[in-house]
Amino acid sequence: MSNATSPPVIGLCRRSLLLAPLALAGAAHALPAAQPLTLASFPDLDRAAKAEQAAWDRAHPGTPLRIVSRNYADHHNAMSAVLATGSGQPDVMALDLRFIGKFAAGGGLEDLLQSPYDAGPLLAGLPAFSVTQGRSPKGALVAMPTDIGPGTLLYRQDLLQRAGLQEGDLTASWPGFIAAGRELKRATGAALLTDAAELRDILLRVGLQDGEGIYFGRQGEVLVGNERFQRAFELGLAVRRAGLDLKAPSWTNEWGAAFRQGRVATQMMGCWLAGHLKNWLAPEQAGLWRSAPLPGGLVASYGGSFYAIPRNAPNKAAAWAFIRQMVFDRATQLQSLRVLDAFPALLSAQDDAVMEEPIPYLGGQRARLLWRDIARRVPATPVHKHDSLATAVVRSAFEDVVSQNRPIPEALAEARDLVIRRARR
Repeated sequence: MSNATSPPVIGLCRRSLLLAPLALAGAAHALPAAQPLTLASFPDLDRAAKAEQAAWDRAHPGTPLRIVSRNYADHHNAMSAVLATGSGQPDVMALDLRFIGKFAAGGGLEDLLQSPYDAGPLLAGLPAFSVTQGRSPKGALVAMPTDIGPGTLLYRQDLLQRAGLQEGDLTASWPGFIAAGRELKRATGAALLTDAAELRDILLRVGLQDGEGIYFGRQGEVLVGNERFQRAFELGLAVRRAGLDLKAPSWTNEWGAAFRQGRVATQMMGCWLAGHLKNWLAPEQAGLWRSAPLPGGLVASYGGSFYAIPRNAPNKAAAWAFIRQMVFDRATQLQSLRVLDAFPALLSAQDDAVMEEPIPYLGGQRARLLWRDIARRVPATPVHKHDSLATAVVRSAFEDVVSQNRPIPEALAEARDLVIRRARR
């Protein structure tokens, strides 16, 4: 698809013309002849590359794009394996934010700030927080963001109306959010959340400043167990004790069924969830959902997709040209928005008129303007190589609290000790 201000055919021609200059200049950067460019990706991100495949192949007939797609878990496991062994590496590796910290620490990815990539001057065109997420602990830029997930509260407007509530009742404060959930449950029977853990996860981001991680501080110190964690556990437990969640963890069959059956009134996640609701979770509920800021004035990012070049990639010049096309070509970024409902990382794409278009699924709401505003205020939170470890430990501790009635201080103290011990291995 094209820029909203250009007809489709013109947009496609424009992209084709842009592709050639995106290759690195100079003999050292010339694209190898008759050598395919291999991209390893996962659904739904792979659809962005497929949408650009024909344009890429026309511009680079000697370097056709070959897309190898596996499901989310299998893809990241396979990428971990090829980075560990150094063999069988693709030219370009798509990565979800959750895996950046782990892969960056392994040293198997190219630093895109160094020659021949020299990406530094391009970074002003991206949100600072997304660039920070793509950096290693030593400051190397190992992954380039292609889409981002401004955090939003999606809610069922029809259920709020039945309960006599307004959006502000959900968003003014976190205690107010829970109080509104009680009224929603009483008036409609719908749960406030699919899982109390959603509230815990978002509250762990409250008060973060630039440079401060969720689980680890600026100097690598473990933050698990501080007042932020205490508060997150307390409010999550309050939701569970009030019977306001369905005990259905995200991405499970039970979670998906809750949307289809209209048994949940809100969901806090990246704005890209609106596309999932429209396309497969609850397409029949078009017009019933709305998007709002997160409660309590919190701004946060949920997830994001990145491209990286492995150290042993056989075709690095073409790999960099491809990344520049997918990330820094405005028309390509806008096409990904159209195809995937993926919010563009490129700031110039965020300024396109498409941001002002009503979204029919959200009842005609011009929600992209809200998402853009959120994206430009998200703090730059660095990733850490042990983020995945800490996430698993904290989630287990919270489950002990809500399911086994374990005291919060005791659960958090053990979680902190466990993260410290395991991080030292």
